[in-house]
Amino acid sequence: MHILTGDIGGTNTRLAMMEYADGRACVTEKLTFPSESYASLGEIVNEFLARRPKLQPQAAAFGVAGPVAQGVSRITNLPWVISAEGLAEQLGLQTVQLLNDLEALAWGIDTLRPENMVALQTGSSDPAGNRAVIAAGTGLGEAGLCWDGKLHIPFATEGGHADFAPATERDWRFYGFLKNRFEHVSWERVVSGAGLVHLFEFLLQESGTAVPAWFEDPAQDSAACITRDALSGSDPLCAEALHWFAHLYGAEAGNLALKMKATGGLYLGGGIAPKILPALQDGRFLGAFLDKGRMRGLVEGMPVRVICNEQVSLQGLARVAALRAQNAVI
Repeated sequence: MHILTGDIGGTNTRLAMMEYADGRACVTEKLTFPSESYASLGEIVNEFLARRPKLQPQAAAFGVAGPVAQGVSRITNLPWVISAEGLAEQLGLQTVQLLNDLEALAWGIDTLRPENMVALQTGSSDPAGNRAVIAAGTGLGEAGLCWDGKLHIPFATEGGHADFAPATERDWRFYGFLKNRFEHVSWERVVSGAGLVHLFEFLLQESGTAVPAWFEDPAQDSAACITRDALSGSDPLCAEALHWFAHLYGAEAGNLALKMKATGGLYLGGGIAPKILPALQDGRFLGAFLDKGRMRGLVEGMPVRVICNEQVSLQGLARVAALRAQNAVI
């Protein structure tokens, strides 16, 4: 079965034609488009298919960075409205699957091999236990998976937009720094690419350190520069920002794990985690993840893994499209 899949993010939109057979999906064609350069997803789909006119999908599924209601999504970090019905009409298909991007990623977990993940905590997985996924990137996505007796069925949340919870005096000062800019200070304002930049900017302000030239250069990706200089050890303030980021990421991952009672495991997806793996492995992330008072024993038993396969969302989309085409899942 040829399935058109799309991972729609605030920064990039990745479209891929997948060949799905025997429960496995492989990419036959993949292109990446800068999301902000296009007026709509439909425009990107047209360009993708025009470049490869021989590739005609038999099914399609798209993961979008925002809530989906009745087959429609208004993208959180893009001025797009996406309609499953409209995409189906455009593609000449009976139906198109439109999922929250974290729900799509969650569908891909069972397609992963052990070498596609790095364990931060081994734990003791309950095969029928709930799972949770958290993914920092352009925004902060969160999702859950519940066991229905045969499969882990993902469901979307908008937990990344819940209130940020300061825990230290410095956290509270940072909260005030953000509150002066934003009406609502959510976890996404802190644990995301933009969040890392906010942390660094706050530390610059508090320390009185001279602003690096790259930070004022609009052509530079500030989050990538902070990560680069932190991991290389060339800038102590960048390192401090990244260490703080890892701690806060761990704190919110632990919050999500408790809310989902994720005895089947917590998974870190998104574009940031694989790029900052050394910072996630040095103990700060796990220390905050485990710092849950009387529930420490519960979270200590939860496996925590970083997903290092950038195809996971596309594989998840192909999987759910195929299963729904076969009426295997709702």
